[in-house]
Amino acid sequence: MALYTVAAIVALVLVGRFLVNPLLRLVGRYGERELFVVVGLLVVLASAAFMHSLHLSTALGAFVAGVMLADSPYRHEIEADVEPFRLVLLGLFFLAVGMVLDVGAVMERPLLVVALAAGLVATKTVVLASIVRAFGRPWKVAFGLGLLLSQGGEFGFLLFTQASEALLIAPQAASLFSAVVTLSMMSTPFLMLFARNLEFSPDSDGTYLEGPEGAPRGAAIVIGYGRFGQIVAQMLHAVDCSVTLIDKKPSQIELSERFDTKVYFGDGLRLDLLRRAGADEAKLIVYCIDDRSVDATALRPVVDAFPHAKVLTRVFDRRQLLAIDGAGASGAVREVFESSIALGLMALHQLEIDGREIEDVEAALRHLDAARLGAQISEGDIAAGMDHRFQPGGSREGTSILEKLREKRLAAKVAREEAGGEAA
Repeated sequence: MALYTVAAIVALVLVGRFLVNPLLRLVGRYGERELFVVVGLLVVLASAAFMHSLHLSTALGAFVAGVMLADSPYRHEIEADVEPFRLVLLGLFFLAVGMVLDVGAVMERPLLVVALAAGLVATKTVVLASIVRAFGRPWKVAFGLGLLLSQGGEFGFLLFTQASEALLIAPQAASLFSAVVTLSMMSTPFLMLFARNLEFSPDSDGTYLEGPEGAPRGAAIVIGYGRFGQIVAQMLHAVDCSVTLIDKKPSQIELSERFDTKVYFGDGLRLDLLRRAGADEAKLIVYCIDDRSVDATALRPVVDAFPHAKVLTRVFDRRQLLAIDGAGASGAVREVFESSIALGLMALHQLEIDGREIEDVEAALRHLDAARLGAQISEGDIAAGMDHRFQPGGSREGTSILEKLREKRLAAKVAREEAGGEAA
């Protein structure tokens, strides 16, 4: 039976990898958000129905479907779409847990139920803390994690019910065990308070990284504190803008702490983490991460979840700029565009080109690049707008722009001279 169940799970995972992910990519191309909800529900129901047809747990099938969707590149889009239903479903879950509780079984043997629940919590705490400690974490962190994960899980209710139906345990025992699990789950808030009082938080050796839950609420959130994000953050600090810094690279966080800079750990594309970081109150969210896979499906949920905040992002190149089109971001900067222009201007200065001519070249180049980018976005083709650029042998459009800039500059010079003569 165990091999039978494992084979079914492996089959579902393979279907998710080779069927569900391509289906989600197809849905992503259409850009219809409602389709993500439909596909998500279809995957969950189909997975549960598949398990039911094999006389296995439908809840297990739904759980595997959730894992498959979480492994999808469109997980952020799906998470944003199901966000409105999360609190409702969570409330229904706890309502169901309360209804499962057999009050009669608790009242009949209250001391036994409490003792079993305490034994369950204590046993799981010791086992989990030992496992965490075996991976080199300090005892404080290991004990805190053990406390937070020591409760019985909701799958216990399913196991007890099926075991009772299979006549493996008596119905009275199933009621007793369900009451023990329920009581252990009720202890969660108290265990969290206890773990917090133990200061289950970052250790001095950096083995545990602090999330943004306790970060001071800032007007801006900068995600990614590498060589790009550091410059952006400095400019915001220069105008006394309060900034919350987030990065998901432990090495970068530890390096920043050596320079007395507080950077919080987390994935800045996750909506729940952004809320904990104060995105509901922030005016600006700036993505400075070096991640070429970020596209419109990753940024759109952030823009929709925090409409009052302006979202700016760093992109690797022109292709990624096209990929985020439609996300609703307020602005994007190619990471090498400005530095390339700066080096090009330096090259022209070294060639002793006239300073006014250099200014005209820069203005013309920016105009051509903007026109080319507009053509690429409107046509959805990276090869569009090829004539909007300077080429060997000259460019008709580029030459025309340069001539207009020269004429405008000369006209401004003549106007200044005439104004000076009249003043004299």
